Amino acid sequence: MSLASEPSAPATSGDRDLTLSQLEKTYANGFTAVHPLDLVVPQGSFFALLGPSGCGKTTTLRMVAGLEIPTAGSIAIGDIDVTYEKPYKRPVNTVFQSYALFPHLTIAENVAFGLKRRRIKDVARPVAEMLELVELSTQAGKKPTQLSGGQQQRVALARALINQPEVLLLDEPLGALDLKLRRGMQMELKRIQTEVGLTFVHVTHDQEEAMTMADTIAVMNAGRIEQLGSPAELYENPQTTFVANFLGQSNLIKGVVKGSDGSGDGEVVKVDMQGTLVSIPRGRAHVASGAGWVGIRPEKVLVAPVGEPLDAPGNHFTGGTIVDTSFIGVSTQYVVRTSWGQEIQAFEQNTGARGVLAPGTAVDFTWRPEFAFLLPADQDATAGIEED
Repeated sequence: MSLASEPSAPATSGDRDLTLSQLEKTYANGFTAVHPLDLVVPQGSFFALLGPSGCGKTTTLRMVAGLEIPTAGSIAIGDIDVTYEKPYKRPVNTVFQSYALFPHLTIAENVAFGLKRRRIKDVARPVAEMLELVELSTQAGKKPTQLSGGQQQRVALARALINQPEVLLLDEPLGALDLKLRRGMQMELKRIQTEVGLTFVHVTHDQEEAMTMADTIAVMNAGRIEQLGSPAELYENPQTTFVANFLGQSNLIKGVVKGSDGSGDGEVVKVDMQGTLVSIPRGRAHVASGAGWVGIRPEKVLVAPVGEPLDAPGNHFTGGTIVDTSFIGVSTQYVVRTSWGQEIQAFEQNTGARGVLAPGTAVDFTWRPEFAFLLPADQDATAGIEED
């Protein structure tokens, strides 16, 4: 499927990357929303800026869109500097959470709006192609109020894409949708991005949304990028407590580095964790000596009533007690009080192999060493935990 009228010359892969160099935003009152950051968004990728409210992700997006003027630094698409270009002169379009559709125009007229403003006369074909792309061909004659929230969001997407932007900015585009619609639209957005091959930059505070759609995620906190990588890399090997807690949930347990064993890819860091020597893969240990936080995701923790076998080669911890049980269908979430008094979480898939363990059950627990990670002890163990 073509992407509408006036096709530009094909770009060589990678020569139209979005590049932010030492980009900064400080307001007149002295508040720095975005500290100097360097970032390259590869051409044709689905990139997510993820973080809590106030972390600087939307300010960064608005600077790329031309809606905020940077205090310092530069923005380039390929070798073209667009730092101070007017928004309408940039090869960029933005899709907002509010949709911003014209209620008095039909769906087809909304999609055609940008082309008509550019005085393009033959709009029927590109509009039809866009409506086909977002699977709304049968809704062309309706008004926005006659469509569901998800359909309206797809109209807003088609209206932006028809202008052939090199970069499409998505500012919390699914925030107004209910959970079921939001999950359906996540798949739709990824399908559309893959089909058109444009660079998508998606701002969101929703971890699941970012992990479902993005090729690469930049986790932002207090105006800085905490960590950049693929969803799997960030989840499996977080480098800070903020990332460990914000992207999913983590158990963080105090420990002290005692040395290392092995070499190369097989090297492990040995950590005294509450009296037990545990192993952390060298590549997942972000502390070389001294104190640290041993991290393990709840779904990697295996629990069993005392006396039952635990199918994992890691250290077995005894003296645990189930203090809370939450059955949520596909899994059961346990809170286990350890022998040293800390409460940790364990998520168990409900395969039917055994029943749900009741609060008060005495348990042992363990995890495979290759799933653990080690973070600096001077970082806040509660960083990134969102309050309800």
